[in-house]
Amino acid sequence: MDSGDEKTDREEQEEALIALIEHRAKEVDHLRTRVAYYTSELKESEKRLEETQRKLARLRGRGNAVESTNVSQNGVKVKEERRSSSPVRISQHTLSNHGERDSGNSSKSYIPDHHRNAKHENRPKLVIPAIKPKSSAPIKMAESGSKSVSKYDRSIVTEKGNRIPPELENVDAQSRGTKRKFEQREHKDLIQMVCNSSSSHTINCQTSNHIPSQHKRKLRSLALCPTNDQLFVTSALDGLVNLWEINARGDRSSATLLSTADCGSDKNRRWPEDIAWHPHGGSLFSVYSADGGDSQIGVLNLNKGKKKNRVTFLEDKPHIKGIINNIAFMPWEDVCFVTGGSDHAVVQWTDKHGEDYWKPKVLHRSMHSSAVMGVAGMQQKQMVVSVGADKRIIGFDLQTGRADYKHQIESKCMSVLPNPCDFNLFMVQTSTPERQLRLFDIRLRQTEIHEFGWKQESSESQSALINQAWSPDGFYLTSGSADPMFHIFDIRFNANKPSQSIKAHQKRVFKAAWHHTLPLLISISSDLNIGLHKIA
Repeated sequence: MDSGDEKTDREEQEEALIALIEHRAKEVDHLRTRVAYYTSELKESEKRLEETQRKLARLRGRGNAVESTNVSQNGVKVKEERRSSSPVRISQHTLSNHGERDSGNSSKSYIPDHHRNAKHENRPKLVIPAIKPKSSAPIKMAESGSKSVSKYDRSIVTEKGNRIPPELENVDAQSRGTKRKFEQREHKDLIQMVCNSSSSHTINCQTSNHIPSQHKRKLRSLALCPTNDQLFVTSALDGLVNLWEINARGDRSSATLLSTADCGSDKNRRWPEDIAWHPHGGSLFSVYSADGGDSQIGVLNLNKGKKKNRVTFLEDKPHIKGIINNIAFMPWEDVCFVTGGSDHAVVQWTDKHGEDYWKPKVLHRSMHSSAVMGVAGMQQKQMVVSVGADKRIIGFDLQTGRADYKHQIESKCMSVLPNPCDFNLFMVQTSTPERQLRLFDIRLRQTEIHEFGWKQESSESQSALINQAWSPDGFYLTSGSADPMFHIFDIRFNANKPSQSIKAHQKRVFKAAWHHTLPLLISISSDLNIGLHKIA
């Protein structure tokens, strides 16, 4: 290499480092602004708390002058405990979701104004933790306050139907005013480590806990909230979508049902075929069918308390026939989602003017000759990858308006899932037994990096309802199966079999998803149970 090439290479490295420094400097400024904001909010909250405590002290002083022994039961004086003016105890993580961390001093915990008059209500109100941006550090779950949490959660479970309190309506306005800044992930080169080790790294699942899903028919989908690590949702063939909150207590984790919403389609009352969280976390999107003029997209708004406003259906119906198989939000700054259907179409939906006014655009309808089973967005460029029952893998570039990546394999494709860390790596599920999972590099044409799979004991047929999930570090894949277990694959392992298989349920497992920050795997099964598996 001559001196000119060396200089050019050095200049490129300098430019890359300068750009990285600018990006990280902006991150530091952003975090400093947030710290200053929350410090100011904390001071104001402390002032309001002290004022409320003084009012309570004056009220008690007047009450004691009239009747000195007003706190008694059957003639026995009862000792009063100092607590907030609200009769409902709020868990630490709920307080955190209102914008403040618990400092360990309960006297400095802020109780929102709308809770102060809760004692005059006839029944406890249902509260869903406010949506907040996901922290890069794992969330520490409160264990010492587990009693007060469970007391409050039991009141939530007794709530029937799908009502959420009016006080959550302001979450939507707040989220618009302080919209989450788009976080550009850092690319990590994992492809060079694929199939590079003769031994696998196993996961130690120490304990498992199974809870009833509260669904009456088989489960269909499981999705974790992208902005609040304590929330996830399940959907089933009964048309219901259940919202859950994770409770981590010692070695065993559990989940509490927060609310249930009927998300059956508007006309034919079909169940959601697939669901996806909005990237800002305040709503859930469901897809249905294009047959019979039925609703194609449903939106469940978690921020509105009125029952009639919680589920709305988009008017546009770009798919022309058959089931809409998949929905996925794209990992780009401009929020949009893509759907793939049995009519061979891939449709992009864009939020016009940022007011939940979603308009569709058909990206292509002729590049697949059969049903589109899965769609996904690549992180490094605006490319939509779609896979279909026609055995084709299509990468459609939105900038050029044409297919930049084309590949065809020997078996039907069921789903596609990009790696969360390596932006060039993606996985495709196929219908070939013992070769169900294939790894590809978007930069390489007609090349398969690695393949692996499992042997099914109960059936040879492959189901599109069996889904996969990447671990947050990008090294592991979990897959459900037609058997009562899920499989874990280490992409570094140079074998075609699972690195381990975990018997998790009594019937087939549809999915096992990795929690973003907690050492936890969450699974759903046709035995109507949700499994929570603690990882050592």
